[in-house]
Amino acid sequence: MRVPLSWLADYVDYPADTDPHALAAQFAAIGLEEEDFFAAEVTGPLVVGRVLELTKEEHKNGKTVNWCRVDVGPEHNEAADDPKDPQPGEERPSRGIICGAHNFEPGDLVVVSLPGVVLPGDFHIAARKTYGHTSDGMICSTAELGLGDDHGGIIVLTDFGLTGEPGDDAIALLGLDDVTLDVNVTPDRGYQLSMRGIAREYAQMKGQTFTDFGSPAVAEVNGPTADGFPVVIDDIRPIDGVPGCDVFTALQVTGIDPTRATPYWMRHRLLEAGMRPISLTVDITNYVMLELGQPLHAYDTALLGEEIVVRRAEAGETFTTLDDIERTLDAEDLLITDRSADGSSKIIGLAGVMGGAAVEVSDQTTDVVIEAAHFDPISIARTSRRHKLSSEASRRFERGVDPTLGPVAARRCADLLVELAGGTLSAATTQIGEAPAPTVIDLAVDRVSAVVGVDYTPAEVVSLLEGIGADVDDLGDGVLRVTIPSWRPDLTADIDLVEEVARTGGYDRIPSIQPAARAGSGLTEAQRARRRISNLLTADGFTEAYSYPFTSAKRDDDLRLEADDPRRQHIRLANPMSEDLPLMRTTLLSTLLDVAVRNFGRGAKDVALFEAGLVSTAVGLPGKPGPRFLPGYHPTEAELEEIYASVPAQPYHFAGVVAGHVEFPGLWGKGRRAEATDVIDIVRRIAAISGVGVSVAAERGAPWHPGRAATFTLADGEVLGSAGELHPKVCENLGLPARTVAFEIDLDALLAQADLRTWDGALSTYPVSRQDVALVVDEDLPAQTLEATLVEGAGADLEGIEIFDLYTGDQLPEGKKSLAFRLTFRAPDRTLKADEASAMREAATALAAERHGAVVRG
Repeated sequence: MRVPLSWLADYVDYPADTDPHALAAQFAAIGLEEEDFFAAEVTGPLVVGRVLELTKEEHKNGKTVNWCRVDVGPEHNEAADDPKDPQPGEERPSRGIICGAHNFEPGDLVVVSLPGVVLPGDFHIAARKTYGHTSDGMICSTAELGLGDDHGGIIVLTDFGLTGEPGDDAIALLGLDDVTLDVNVTPDRGYQLSMRGIAREYAQMKGQTFTDFGSPAVAEVNGPTADGFPVVIDDIRPIDGVPGCDVFTALQVTGIDPTRATPYWMRHRLLEAGMRPISLTVDITNYVMLELGQPLHAYDTALLGEEIVVRRAEAGETFTTLDDIERTLDAEDLLITDRSADGSSKIIGLAGVMGGAAVEVSDQTTDVVIEAAHFDPISIARTSRRHKLSSEASRRFERGVDPTLGPVAARRCADLLVELAGGTLSAATTQIGEAPAPTVIDLAVDRVSAVVGVDYTPAEVVSLLEGIGADVDDLGDGVLRVTIPSWRPDLTADIDLVEEVARTGGYDRIPSIQPAARAGSGLTEAQRARRRISNLLTADGFTEAYSYPFTSAKRDDDLRLEADDPRRQHIRLANPMSEDLPLMRTTLLSTLLDVAVRNFGRGAKDVALFEAGLVSTAVGLPGKPGPRFLPGYHPTEAELEEIYASVPAQPYHFAGVVAGHVEFPGLWGKGRRAEATDVIDIVRRIAAISGVGVSVAAERGAPWHPGRAATFTLADGEVLGSAGELHPKVCENLGLPARTVAFEIDLDALLAQADLRTWDGALSTYPVSRQDVALVVDEDLPAQTLEATLVEGAGADLEGIEIFDLYTGDQLPEGKKSLAFRLTFRAPDRTLKADEASAMREAATALAAERHGAVVRG
């Protein structure tokens, strides 16, 4: 909200010598933080001048300029210095100035920049030789002074309703020395988006008595009459049972002079507040909105039907707003329409957001209907966001406008139209609906100090609450009954009142005390697991990376996912950061591989990256959005289940990609490039440090190489993930080096497993006994299956098992392979004898022979 301090001074006792920077700091202490600071942009001798002579001169370039003698006051006039002027030494009380504009004549009062003036844009004025004369200054236009966009003509003060004498300070006359603060208004305090609201905050901050010029009890308002302009509120689809419009005021003004211009003081204030002047009628509606906080709309009566109807849109209806964009409407959009006697109707505005051109005020308008309505904040906010259309009106309505303000604002607008545009206010007044009853809250005085930590006296609490406009009654026993003002819909509970006392009393009074840290239970199991895995990967030389979780259907094609692959079931974003990436990722690899490609594109030869993060899937989601409720409403158990069912699953994944060397060449050898076995081993080690058993099988699905990848299954049948070499076509599609390897696991599935690591008693201090065995089995028997059988058969004293050799060759029958295992035995209470360890080995091989036909290789 831009706050011109000269405008603020109309409503409060604002001393002229106040330091604006100190004021900004004081506003920040009550929650109005400074966003920007606009000070004078014009410096130097800018004065009023009277045009004495004007001679038009045509030049060779085809341009006609005016050679002017301008009286700029006794202090600034100089002797004639132009060679074409009368005799040398003859003094003339004026300055010679060249001007290319033609909208003025001798006798007019103008604004003159004398040499030494600095205009907006750091434009320095100096005397200069041009068109055969010395132009000793410049006659200014509104654009040159930062007062508008009109470059077509210079300022004639009488056209602005201003006057003065030659030599007068034009900076003060035009208000160019005014200071404007731009303060940040939080979404819960919509009343601050007005001079009325800011003036109230200032008055309370300075301890001044504030007279609410926007209160119906103070301002003059019209009472409803039977002959007011017909208005019908027909909201058949209220959002959450709340009508989109509950109060509608309409006044009629006739006989407006459409040729009248907006007076300078109003134009200047609108510009200072950040709004562009348009026409007198529109400017008045904007001025009153900035002054009081109530958005208004003026309709040309001649273009309006016989009746105004407020209704919801029909899905698919279209409407062209004032910005000339045709919009397809939603059934939730609230509309302002009109209806004629023949039954025809047209849309004339998106309620509370923006009007349309159908009944727009123009330079032919003489009669208007002024609308001052109160709209539901949720309805307006949804419409504004749905159509990506934010306006000054929607900013106020979606934050909450005072429901009692409509009659005051409409009358204020009508009075200005009468005063400035020569109109006549009709007695016919429309008033539909009533403002809701005020909220009443009981507040225990001692609760304020207990929560804030400041010793407020009861009298101070009462004073601060009355300062925000509340009525306060003392019920005794330290309890206050507070009636909330109509412009504060954000105050709904006693804790809100505590916050208001803290804010208006000054945040700087609240002591800064570091709270004692609560005793916690440490990291969760999920946090510990993430750190274990991250530490393992970084110790192996991986670098952690982060990628945006946005992807596209094209990436699914690049990864060669089948049409029915669940990983193609994405969540589509309603408002994506990029139209090329409208989907949420279902796999980390879809975005992590981009990071690898980027590194290779910047010259990297060896890459090992990993990422930990969430993925999303639309699998299992209902076909409709979940329910929505008003703030403060606590859903029932059934409603909570419906909400949770509408939220997509977001499991936590780890993924990695490796290309290039995993063992670098050097004096110790030639090094080794990454292979599928490297990432397969990483997944096995991740499972091992988590105390989880996994089974391994060949993986032939996308995006993996059909013979160089594995899938990992947990004990409960859930898939942990996959690892291996990427398919050559995937590498080609993405621009990755050939034989790039990768892995991806589901951490949530891993954490759902029981930790198999058990510690029964103390660790054994007795020596181990190792036994090796080589078994010949069918070539298609997974090594892990054979290993599990050996573990089962070996018994409880088996401490570890590892495979150390695989042989397939001429010495074995066709279709067979030899797997060699090393079994480590240790007893907890004694040293094992060699025959005991051999017996356990033989028991293991016997079970393998029984189940798989394994034969001990000699």
